[in-house]
Amino acid sequence: QVHLVESGGGLVQAGGSLRLSCAASGRAITSAVMTWFRQAPGKEREFVGLITRSGSGTSYSDSVKGRFTISKDNAKDMVFLQMDSLNFEDTAVYYCAAGSPSMAALRIPSGYDYWGQGTQVIVSS
Repeated sequence: QVHLVESGGGLVQAGGSLRLSCAASGRAITSAVMTWFRQAPGKEREFVGLITRSGSGTSYSDSVKGRFTISKDNAKDMVFLQMDSLNFEDTAVYYCAAGSPSMAALRIPSGYDYWGQGTQVIVSS
């Protein structure tokens, strides 16, 4: 079992930055792919980005590439999502997820076994 808790969400103006954190307990994050998803009102949950078990590799959706950065602190079992140049379309609830998805499932929610409760990000225009 992995317990995930996100924090750091809030209200920010367009063009601003936020840093989300995901604290994991129950199992070391080095044993799982750690991924951020988001869900806007009325929309499906979508992939934002992931970081590999070792932390040496990352992958991002086209909509956030170049603006968002995922990092991790394995010693503290923490994963971070640095979000820069935020725009209105980034408004959503952001979720941290952990799992061992297949290559085909890396970017879909069903590939992950453990989820946090989510943290709200609101970008004002």
